[in-house]
Amino acid sequence: MWWPSTVIGAGAGYAVASIPGALLGALLGQAMDRRLRLRGWEDMRERLGGRPALRDEELLFVLLGRLAKSDGRVGQGHIQQARHEMTRLDLAEPARLRAIAAFNRGKAGKDRLGRYLRRIKEQPHGAEGALRACWRMVWADGKAGRHERDLVLDWGQQLGLSRRQAQALSLEYEPRKASVEGATLTYAVALRVLGVEADTEPDKVKQAYRRLLSRHHPDKLVGSGASEARVREATDKTRELHQAYTLIRKRRGL
Repeated sequence: MWWPSTVIGAGAGYAVASIPGALLGALLGQAMDRRLRLRGWEDMRERLGGRPALRDEELLFVLLGRLAKSDGRVGQGHIQQARHEMTRLDLAEPARLRAIAAFNRGKAGKDRLGRYLRRIKEQPHGAEGALRACWRMVWADGKAGRHERDLVLDWGQQLGLSRRQAQALSLEYEPRKASVEGATLTYAVALRVLGVEADTEPDKVKQAYRRLLSRHHPDKLVGSGASEARVREATDKTRELHQAYTLIRKRRGL
């Protein structure tokens, strides 16, 4: 990996003071690379253009923003789905604000995303989790445009999945094969889904939600040889848990 400030510092130092200058310049440049999170020349070009480097947790919402805008207009369904993803990740308010900013940044479509995708490629379940969220955004308005599909399939290949593998994930979220993301739940049913009471303390509600989510999340079935039906069942259960937790939080102002 060629860290840009390190290379520039070494070159400038060598020109001024030969090898000792190169060593000092490289050390100073490396410190700047780390401070500015510059991992390559593309990072430097972005910083010079006024765009800060993306954090890993911001990348997902940049992807979602680009998908939402890919067919020309961001609909209410896209905005609602972005909110669902924030709830799905249980983001606190500062993180939600960063996610909103990243979503808007994604709509502008100016970022080169290849190096960021490579960064999460090796994370456990990172690639598949990101593509699942992308397909949920694609189907948020009930239809999938060609440009949207091509974007997700291209990202999937950069994340190490074949086009067939990436396309297969879409089947779980197509309207004819999946329940509606915003399906109505009553408050009483939501409580039963999480196994809590109306007066359960907020921290206990969150613990119940996270425990059940960990138990039923479809990502746990990756590589286990589980059938498509079982994966779909886990996906539906996870969606139900998200809806229940969202409803309880809104009802109780959590």
